Amino acid sequence: MDKKPTLLITGASGFTGLHACDYFSRLEFDVIAITNMNSFSNKQIKRRTCNLSNNESVKELISITKPDYLLHLAGQNAVGLSWDNPIQSLEVNAMATAYLLDALRKEMPSCKAVIVGSALQFDPTVPATFNHPYGLSKTIQTLISQFWSNQYNMNVVVAKPSNLIGPGFSKGVCSIFAKKIIAMEKEEGEKYLRVSNLNNRFDFLDVRDAVRAYDFLLRKGENGRSYNVSSGKSNSLQDIINIFKKITPIKFQVKVDDKSPLNNFVTSDPTALTDLGWQPTTTLESSIRDIIDFYR
Repeated sequence: MDKKPTLLITGASGFTGLHACDYFSRLEFDVIAITNMNSFSNKQIKRRTCNLSNNESVKELISITKPDYLLHLAGQNAVGLSWDNPIQSLEVNAMATAYLLDALRKEMPSCKAVIVGSALQFDPTVPATFNHPYGLSKTIQTLISQFWSNQYNMNVVVAKPSNLIGPGFSKGVCSIFAKKIIAMEKEEGEKYLRVSNLNNRFDFLDVRDAVRAYDFLLRKGENGRSYNVSSGKSNSLQDIINIFKKITPIKFQVKVDDKSPLNNFVTSDPTALTDLGWQPTTTLESSIRDIIDFYR
């Protein structure tokens, strides 16, 4: 029997990582879940712990596992936290990526790597777009990925996901709303949601569609290229609340912070990804229904 190709998934115990491990373990991959803790519960998948911010630990990981594919999901993904500790964000997002790619360069240069960045990264040619340390760290992560791809002739693809939602533990706004509504249903909280600005708009994409997109990129993504992983559409927080009101029997009020500024989120164009054959399949309402069912 032919040996299955080995796929390393970093950040395996995170929101997207758990979905990715479940998805890829059902395909023709020998999945190894990489975490920095012992909280990974899927007993059917091999797991290794590794501090990706430690170069020697990363070298040892790659030397032992010798992956054919890498899906790099691990990272610090909170803008607010990046203000509190910008150096940690740079270490976790940028330097960990450099350690992984350089270890692959030495041990498994043929490995196909998908590095998951962020739609919140900046245009490095326009300093005015640099508005938080998180975006800086993800921008540097992408530049590192493209440099290793171009200069060391490695097969590296960058994915830039939008706001991922869906069932599972997440710190995103849809999960925050769902948990508060479940508390209302249990008579454990006041029946209102507090919202910064109802007109704030976001590009929401179901996490399961994102994982399918990463599959397309592992198989078909072009070396050195960045791909937007998004719906290409925007929805306001008012749209989201309207869906929640539709699917819960609880009647609740919305309190708006009138002083909160309107965000200027721009949807990203997923055409390069859809050209590979990918299409999102989960509607916004279905995704939100699954979120609230998960927390129930």
